[in-house]
Amino acid sequence: MQTINLKQYYPFCTEDTFVEVSDEIVEAFLLDKRAEAARERKMYRYKAFYSLDCDDGIEKAAIGWAQPSPEDCLMEKEAQAEYAELLRRLYEAISSLPPAQARRVHARYMLGMKVKDIAAMEGITPSQAGKSIHAALRRLRRYFIRRKWTSGL
Repeated sequence: MQTINLKQYYPFCTEDTFVEVSDEIVEAFLLDKRAEAARERKMYRYKAFYSLDCDDGIEKAAIGWAQPSPEDCLMEKEAQAEYAELLRRLYEAISSLPPAQARRVHARYMLGMKVKDIAAMEGITPSQAGKSIHAALRRLRRYFIRRKWTSGL
């Protein structure tokens, strides 16, 4: 147990008030005081002296201690869920393709290979590989339209 002066920690205490507190509380006060000093140093170093009334977020962005709002978190989760659903639909549609077309579409758009490299890998002409990829894309488009998944695309 340690004795602390509340006047050091609470600005509304105008007179010395000594209280005996546990070591954990003293440690928490010390950590808070250090964090506040670090924040003030960051504001000084990065010249983040802006009015807190303007509410444009520049102070928080300048020193990097802003937390996203609950609305931002919710919007981020919704965007991630939409992206996961889009990927699931895309993999389902690709799995409906014949194996050669699925392999070529995967190589072209997911692995980023050129059509001539895909053709060389499979032992066909580049025009055959290109026609196969275009046919696969038409099939994918029809698959998405049949499932009525095109509203967001």
